[in-house]
Amino acid sequence: MLRQIDRAILGLNRLLLIVALAAMSVIVFANVMLRYTTGDSIVWAEEVARYLMIWLAYLGIGPVLRLGGHMAIDTLQAGLGEPRAKLLRLLIVLLMACFSAAMVWIGVDFVDRTSVQSTPVTDISFSWIAAAIPVGFALNLWHLLAVARGYVTDREFEVSADLDPDQAASI
Repeated sequence: MLRQIDRAILGLNRLLLIVALAAMSVIVFANVMLRYTTGDSIVWAEEVARYLMIWLAYLGIGPVLRLGGHMAIDTLQAGLGEPRAKLLRLLIVLLMACFSAAMVWIGVDFVDRTSVQSTPVTDISFSWIAAAIPVGFALNLWHLLAVARGYVTDREFEVSADLDPDQAASI
């Protein structure tokens, strides 16, 4: 049952990323086309695209982590013996979990503090944009816990057929 919940959360996370990227792409494309064809642009396009980019960045942290896609310098653990390397990886996971939990906590406070501000053009509460921080790091914490055991014990991350680097290199 936990695996089904995990797959549902990962699927929802990916869907949100796809929708945000698609919406941002359509908005920017339409704005550029209008600017070049009519000389006018959509007033709110740049602002909305910027806020979608913020959401994309925070929502993307967890899925990238699951695949081991964040930049890392792993020469230290490669130079340690396996028992010490496992302890180092455990420490890394604990630090990442603490940081993610702290960012959720700080992010919730930030959302509360920004609720009195509104965006300049669309006039929506800035807390909707700030909510990307606690949501993104809560999802990151979930994704971290999903791969922690494999990372600590075997230095492995998830593998996705959708994101096979060998297949991407051959395109």
